[in-house]
Amino acid sequence: MRHAKIVTTIDRLGSISRAAAQLSLPQSSLTAQLKRIERAVGGELFVRTRTGIVPTALGERIIPMLAELVRHADRVIAEATAHFTEVFRFGNAEWTPPSLRSALKSALPVKEVQTETLSPDAAIAQVSRGALHAAMVPGVALAASTEADELALASTVIVREPVWVALPHDHCLVGQDAVSPAQLASLRWVRYTRDHWFHPIEKQLFASVGHAELEVLHYVDGHHEAMNWVRDARAAALTPPTGATREVRLVPISVAEGTDMLLVWRSDSVTCDIQRRLLNTLRRYYCEYARTIPWYWSWVTQHPDEFKELESFLPPRAPFGPPGRPGPDRSGPGAGPGAGHRVASASAGGVRRAAPVAETLARAVSAPTNPTIER
Repeated sequence: MRHAKIVTTIDRLGSISRAAAQLSLPQSSLTAQLKRIERAVGGELFVRTRTGIVPTALGERIIPMLAELVRHADRVIAEATAHFTEVFRFGNAEWTPPSLRSALKSALPVKEVQTETLSPDAAIAQVSRGALHAAMVPGVALAASTEADELALASTVIVREPVWVALPHDHCLVGQDAVSPAQLASLRWVRYTRDHWFHPIEKQLFASVGHAELEVLHYVDGHHEAMNWVRDARAAALTPPTGATREVRLVPISVAEGTDMLLVWRSDSVTCDIQRRLLNTLRRYYCEYARTIPWYWSWVTQHPDEFKELESFLPPRAPFGPPGRPGPDRSGPGAGPGAGHRVASASAGGVRRAAPVAETLARAVSAPTNPTIER
């Protein structure tokens, strides 16, 4: 197994020096081990070129079989150790409510769950290196990541969120069914810094409506900072529903954009059972969180085709076809459309699934009957 991992790592990285660094071995030691492996199989597996190393004819036959052997071994090891894991480490971008950790702890067969909030790039890197078992990250970040290890990392869509505009409570556009491109151009904006994961999503939406030049008051480094500027400076900001706060109101945009939120994990450290539990728990949690944003939850339940991944958690469809768009719920200070991330760019999949009543959730996930959702 050690020899198989050495060969497949060298093949994947195309360089003995890079493979030595990843395997934490001196380059001379890795070179010596490769020579012993080649003597054992009866010929050279790699040949050096100007750009690195490539498989020989013998390597092209043997390396795929060794790679399959490694994948099977990783599954066996993960399955064997899954129920003896003391701590499950989970990463999340932007911010992490305590109730999310509680939901994960209730659903996973581990003694403890440790959660960490970090940038999407850092979360992907830590999952790839084994410092985290899994993480929830935007699809656009995974697509742009240089850390994604094709053999070690796997991902699936949790939900696909729409992108909406956050406005002050008493803004004249609050209460509309949607904001038009012309109305977007008339607003004063808070935008996201270039190194924030939401920046390419925002950039794509503005490009799609033909507004490259907008009045920008400030560049923020997070959704909650953006919401403070919306509230205090009476600006507008793009956001997903889960990025908004109670101090603002959310309005859909007539040009639909959004982004996929992904679950990313190491295939050699998370079993199929744990992956299934994680995915179901995160989707249920998302739906329960969406219920705390009345207008957004109404919008989700009225548009189930936009949330395919959440389908089994949504209320049953009405028998006489899809109902019309509901009006804004003004029942309380937290009411307002939600906004999510959906970007037709380098992400994958789409959003769809919603949460049932809290009692059903409790039975299904062994979660508390009345989970508190911190904003």
